[in-house]
Amino acid sequence: MPNQKVYFIVDLTIHEGQLANFEATVKTMTEGTLKESGALGYEWYLSKDRKQCRLIETYADGDAAFAHVSGAVVQQLVPKMLENSSLTSFKVYGDPGPKASEILAKVGAEIVPLWHALGR
Repeated sequence: MPNQKVYFIVDLTIHEGQLANFEATVKTMTEGTLKESGALGYEWYLSKDRKQCRLIETYADGDAAFAHVSGAVVQQLVPKMLENSSLTSFKVYGDPGPKASEILAKVGAEIVPLWHALGR
């Protein structure tokens, strides 16, 4: 069976003077996502100048992606995170399913379907 995982690649620009607030929200988001059984990875990367951030999220399948986007981390904490940062790019790789796709489209995520795969 082909790879069913769903990946979110989210790029953010941190507002001037807001790194500490941004970081506090990120820690809470990570703690919340840790409790989601289908969340396989939630990795934050910060540029050397501490102004750009990339979040790489990995979900077991479309159901896990939907559980995340409809859950408390996204619904309650993403708006708080966006008080301290701006979304610069959001790509979803794989099939998050129709319900998650609808939610993701509303925030401008580009969904890229799987074309070929080798997974081990």
